[in-house]
Amino acid sequence: QVRCPHIFDPAEKYISLIIPAYNEEHRLPGALEETLTYLQRRAANDSTFTYEVIIVDDGSADGTKRVAFEFVKRHSVDNVRVILLGKNHGKGEAIRKGMLHSRGELLLMLDADGATRIDDMEKLENQIHAVAKKGQQSEDSAGRDSTIRISDVPAAVFGSRAHLEEKALATRKWYRNFLMKGFHIVVLLAAGSGIRDTQCGFKMFTRSAARKLFLNIRLKRWCFDVELVYLCKWFRVSMNEISVNWTEIPGSKVNLLSIPNMLWEMAIMSLGYRTGIWKIYS
Repeated sequence: QVRCPHIFDPAEKYISLIIPAYNEEHRLPGALEETLTYLQRRAANDSTFTYEVIIVDDGSADGTKRVAFEFVKRHSVDNVRVILLGKNHGKGEAIRKGMLHSRGELLLMLDADGATRIDDMEKLENQIHAVAKKGQQSEDSAGRDSTIRISDVPAAVFGSRAHLEEKALATRKWYRNFLMKGFHIVVLLAAGSGIRDTQCGFKMFTRSAARKLFLNIRLKRWCFDVELVYLCKWFRVSMNEISVNWTEIPGSKVNLLSIPNMLWEMAIMSLGYRTGIWKIYS
């Protein structure tokens, strides 16, 4: 065991990658191999590129914990860490825990199946750096002599599969398209416009943005992504959407029965925030 850092601590790494894992014994190894190979290559070429991978075992009943600790032994606890939740809470809660106990200036959440190409994180990085540069130029033009640290810029970048929607519509069954269109309408009503694909599991936040968002997030399962959009708007966190490469990986835990649960979560979210029952802490 090692000391568990907190999001209010100063950043110790350039980037933290948070991977929620629930019964991912078979899909996790391939995704971790690809991810760590990429990270090691970047670190070898750039001494300022420091990283950590945080695997959050969300109460798995299979060998997920064993697989995760094998990677800790191979790559050291400084680069790969495991958080054990003990029982299943949901993907949203697993990511929240990982974010709150990370050490990076930038924090990337990604799925355990490796559906999104890991090198696409550079697209998200570049967007955040562009936002920071724009903020620096604004400071300079206002006559303020200050250097903005990337960790202090409140910014979020959402990986998106929206550019693949036309192909998906052509290949899915009509009733799945009907349900997904209905889901998008409900998302629009609950969180507003701005992000076309809220459910892509590839999102990057600065440390500053993560403090605001993940200390407030309440939804523990599928619709925490929608709540993130709502909170970004509340805190005026810069939001951008970037297209990423995505591949359908067998074994997804999202199915048609998940839709009613998602709708229920969004109804609770809307009621909670709009009635003031859910307080937002800054």
